[in-house]
Amino acid sequence: MKTDTALAALAALAHPTRLEAYRLLVQHEPEGLSTGQLVEASGLTQSTFSTHLAVLAKAGLVKSEKRGRQFIQRAEIDTLKGLMLFLAKDCCQGRPELCEPLLAELACC
Repeated sequence: MKTDTALAALAALAHPTRLEAYRLLVQHEPEGLSTGQLVEASGLTQSTFSTHLAVLAKAGLVKSEKRGRQFIQRAEIDTLKGLMLFLAKDCCQGRPELCEPLLAELACC
């Protein structure tokens, strides 16, 4: 992942509503959630939430699929993986044993 891509993803997640929505989508992978379910969980209006969803989609964190009459939102797990690797790349100055606790926490996912 390039720095500008990482910055876009981090900026998109730097808002409480977007961060909460993204974490909710990650929890519901691979089936995703309808836009209506996300709006309901956020407590916002459809138009306000759509703005937040557009920011997440532009950053490559969320993708939308049409299923029947609904739009299903899904987390882009590859983008999450890329962002996590970008942040942890070369961590601990080549001493992987220092990163073991982080890796152990992620292994249970």
